[in-house]
Amino acid sequence: MKAFFEGIQWLFENILFILHDFLRSLELSSWFAANIINWGFMIICSVAIVYWCKQLMIFDEKGEENQDTTAHSFLK
Repeated sequence: MKAFFEGIQWLFENILFILHDFLRSLELSSWFAANIINWGFMIICSVAIVYWCKQLMIFDEKGEENQDTTAHSFLK
């Protein structure tokens, strides 16, 4: 059973965390390059928020949004 868990340890340390080890060593030379994944997520989230707000404005201008206070049972 011990060999099984050591095999899992070897898999994670030597194979699956290669990208993380690379980014950790890259951080010493360039902080911006090491955080490129975070920058990508921030850009994706920003685009999604802008799209969502535009869609909300479209529905609001058409009057299709249900703004009745009785739309939810907890607001009685």
